[in-house]
Order: sequence, then structure tokens, then C-alpha cells
Amino acid sequence: MSQAWRECVGTGRMNLALRQDYQDALALTQQDIGFRYIRGHGLFSDDMGVYREYEHQGRRSALHSYTYVDQVVDSYLAKGLRPFVELGFMPDALASGDQTVFWWKGNVTPPRSYREWETLVRTTVAHLVDRYGLDEVRTWPIEVWNEPNLVHFWKGADQQEYFRLYEVSVQAVKSVDADLQVGGPAISPGSDEWWEPFARFVTERDLPVDFVSRHAYTTKPAQHVPFGVYQDMWDPQSLLDQFAAARKHLAGTRLEELPVHITEFNTSYRPDNPVHDTAFNAAYLAPVLVQGGQHADSFSYWTFSDVFEEENIPTALFHGGFGLLGHRQVRKPTYHLYAFMARMGADVLASGPDHLVCADPDGRVTVLAWQPVVADVDAPSQHRVQLSLPVSEPCPTYAAAEHVAPVGETTPRASWVRLTVNEDEGNAWTAWKHMGRPRSPRPREVDLLHELSRPGTRCGSLDVVDGRVELDLTLGRHEVTFVEVRPVRDETPPWLDDTRIPGYRGA
Repeated sequence: MSQAWRECVGTGRMNLALRQDYQDALALTQQDIGFRYIRGHGLFSDDMGVYREYEHQGRRSALHSYTYVDQVVDSYLAKGLRPFVELGFMPDALASGDQTVFWWKGNVTPPRSYREWETLVRTTVAHLVDRYGLDEVRTWPIEVWNEPNLVHFWKGADQQEYFRLYEVSVQAVKSVDADLQVGGPAISPGSDEWWEPFARFVTERDLPVDFVSRHAYTTKPAQHVPFGVYQDMWDPQSLLDQFAAARKHLAGTRLEELPVHITEFNTSYRPDNPVHDTAFNAAYLAPVLVQGGQHADSFSYWTFSDVFEEENIPTALFHGGFGLLGHRQVRKPTYHLYAFMARMGADVLASGPDHLVCADPDGRVTVLAWQPVVADVDAPSQHRVQLSLPVSEPCPTYAAAEHVAPVGETTPRASWVRLTVNEDEGNAWTAWKHMGRPRSPRPREVDLLHELSRPGTRCGSLDVVDGRVELDLTLGRHEVTFVEVRPVRDETPPWLDDTRIPGYRGA
């Protein structure tokens, strides 16, 4: 099975990684899902302290300091994550203007001196190589800027100025080592007109490009309310179409065979849209996670946690944040979708519009099933998925003959475990609504939200007939469900008789 769905995950600005709640959320995410790379903004923003100017003996100079960068990267590597490096935003002292983005004021103007920008990039990459080793840093993709096609992220959305930034940046990176990975242009949805001029520019200038990157979202313009937005949406296929757009537009250019990284994606591009907290969001994204690897080498969910402050500090525990995890590490339904994917088998047996079936060599069969949803149609209350699954003979293991003595012929069986997330189960947002949407839940309320965020769990067994079991699943509204099926090796001693247990009525 393609692992593109967990190749990378997004985060807020890098400075947030200095917070304990951020680190706790990241540790939980890695335990349950296990992403491989992490990407965020703000490497060069002032709150990371990388670029510092000073005067000494009448001469003005720059000091490059990596106190915070080292601390953040060390914490990532300790959790099994590698950085997907984004070069941005502009240090205030190096900026040519004062235009900023976000509550934390990331400067989005070109450098006042490209010579000093080149030195900053080169010195930073050289520091990373010196600290972590060349072989390690060669595995880290380095992306030049973020969404330069938008005036919010690049002054004037000046394409030629971005191309200049790209040229200077890539040359700075490659001056450290030619095998370091660098790419771009990290454009937003609705900007495919950038592909042709970008390909032409790097070709004419003979500039290195090791990968191409873009972002993908499916919501329409924001309808603002205090401290939040609502948005209509396109259907899930829109995300897959956006994933495929880079190769489509680069066909026939020297970039057509390059890896494609979707370095941000989600349903809404807003960090205050309640859709992110819902079971609908999980069901909507299930087919995207299953099929996305057909179109991109990675697609990075934006973001792993609600420890995130682009639109100021959140006003409530649930506030429509991007995160898979809410504040206090409360799991959202989409978190469970990712955790279910992490438990799927290695080899794909079948996939369809509402299911994915995988298997492992030890005979374990796993199923991810979901209710298909479309953006502007109410989902029915139920959805049925019927599957016929192959079940292998149980693997032989040691069992003392005197303790296992089956009597007569027995029908082979397979055990199953099912985990469920829908509007009512595994849904902390629904529980929070029933509590009256407390903005600052008390400790016991937070404990309850954790308890109620756990997926619904059931288990049982099925007869194996001609090497197969018939699985008949009824899914609730906006449900995503995970099922694990294993062949049963019956080790019941012959003297056990459950009917002798008071109250026993049979399984």
C-alpha cells in the first residue's frame, strides 16, 4: 500500500514546537500514526532568532543563531520525524518592507539584499549538515517559500521576484552539497497558470529542481461570523484532481517526472472552520487518503494539532482548527481516520468507492470502510458495505498436546474487531456540543471528552466457508470504520464448559 498519505504532516510555525502541549500532541500522533516528515512556516521569522544584526566597532554585521532551530529539529528527530524544510518567512532586519501575514506577523516581502539572503540560506543549510550529517540532511526536502502566488504570502504575488528568490535560494542550497533536495513553487489552489512559466524559467536558467510542490483545499469563499467561518465545499474528487494537476501541467517539460509533494491539504483553508472537527471531515477525506498516492508522492495534512495561531489565539477548545488533534490532545474523527490507516495491512487486496481491504503475510486482513459523502447532499442515516474476505489457515504455533484436544470436526472460524467513528461514536465534537460547548472545559470535562473521543469497539467471530468470511457492515451517518479479521486457532481445552457459568447464554 502506498504510504504517501503519511509521508508528511503539517504544523504551525516552528516556534510552537518549543511548547510542551505541542510536544505532547506530537508524541501521541507519532505513537498512533507515525508520520515521516513534518513541515511548517517560520524558520527564518524573528521568533526563531536565526538572523540577528549587530554593530561592532562601527560596522554593521549579521549573526546567524540556531539555538531554537536545534531544539526544534532535535525534538522532531527524537520522535522519528524529519523536517520538510520551508525557507521562509523573511527576518524583519533583512526584509525590504513591512508587509506581514498572520497574527504572529510573518514578514512576506523580498529580501533587501539577495546577497545576505543567499548567505543566510547557505549558512543555515551548512549548519544543519554540520549538526546532523550530510547523509541525513540529503533526505530532507527543502522548499522555497510558501504560496508566492498569493499577495498575502508574497508582496504583490510578484512571479518574477519569486523566480529570483528561487534562483538565489537553490544556488545557496546546492553550494553546500549538490545532492541536497530543493524545490518549489509551493503554490496554492487555483494557480496552475504558474506551472508553465516556472518550468520555462528553471529550464532557461538551467536551475536545479528536485521536486515540485503545491497545496490543495476544497472549500469555497468564507462566510464570516465572529471568531469563525462557514464555507461550502467541492466534492472529494476535487482534492485528487488538484493532486494530479502538477504532472498534468508539467507534461512535456523537463520537470514532468519529478516527485510531486502536496505540502498542504485539507478540506477548508481556514483555521476556524468547524468542519475540521466533524465526522463528515473524516468520511470526506477517506477516499482521498486511499487514492491520493496515485497522484502524488506525498500529501501533507495541514495540520497535526490545534496548537496553532494564524488567526490569533483560539477562543474555545473546539474552534474549527486544522488539527487532527484538538487542544489538550483531544482526538478528532479525522485523527481516527489516520490512525485506522496506520493499522491497515501491507498489501492491497481490493479497493472501491467505500472500502479498502489489505492483508499481511501472517493472515491478518484489515478493512477500512466509509460512507461516501458529497459536499451539498445530506448523507443518509445508514450505508451498507458487504465484502467477501479470504482467510488463510491459522499460522502453526506451539501448543502442548495434553492441553488442546478438540473433539470431532470443527468449523474454522475467524475473529473480528471493529472500531467505529461516526456522528455519535468516537466523536468528541458531538460530546462537546451536548455539554453546551464550554469554551474552557474543566478538568473533569476534558477527561470526559477524552473518554468519549474513543472509537466505538465491538468484536465477534464468523464461520470460514471455503476459505472466506462474509462481512456485512452497516455504517452510520458519516461513519468511518476499521475492521481487523484474523483466523482463529482454537486452543480450548476439552474440559471447559461455558454453559456451567451462571448467567451464560452463549456468544
